[in-house]
Amino acid sequence: MLTSPQDSLDSTELEELIVRIQKGDSEQYALIVRSFQKPIYRYCYRLLENKQDAEDAVQDILVKGYQSIRQYKSQMHFSAWLYRIAYHHCLNLLRRRRLHKQVMRIFRPEVLSASPEQELDARLYSPSLSAALAGLSLEERNMLILRVFEEQTYAEISEILGGSPNALTKRMNRIKLKVQEAMKSEEEITWKETKSAMNTKI
Repeated sequence: MLTSPQDSLDSTELEELIVRIQKGDSEQYALIVRSFQKPIYRYCYRLLENKQDAEDAVQDILVKGYQSIRQYKSQMHFSAWLYRIAYHHCLNLLRRRRLHKQVMRIFRPEVLSASPEQELDARLYSPSLSAALAGLSLEERNMLILRVFEEQTYAEISEILGGSPNALTKRMNRIKLKVQEAMKSEEEITWKETKSAMNTKI
């Protein structure tokens, strides 16, 4: 029987839920969908820059997650496992559509309310930052999305992208410097404010 719906699950509840699904209680997967649909959509939207494509992608990703859930092992964070499916799905879409050169504005604001988090994001979403991000590779932007917006830990990013957490931390620092140096040349940006925002988020 389906348990009470909720928007998020703690790690213990999530693992217990997955075990029930793996044993054949497929109805429980609705709670996985409820918990991960919005964050996976945000992630896909920032990579694909297209609402319809993101909506289609999140459905495909959640279906893939269900089809593959018996392969999931608890040694890995489930969210990292699902984001890895999402990453490869979106990357394949981008490769097929040859959108590498067009993925330039993934840090567009989604203005819904004036929450503190969105005010912080507003400082990160700027023309000068978009210009700086144009110099990053798709993989570098993806790492920023996972760390800044999806708030994945370096351990979780390691599970998604591969590599050790220490190596990823060093790589993130290089990405930050690369973006910061590019932004310093943009006269219209208030550099200190944006630097503070990035240091808070990353």
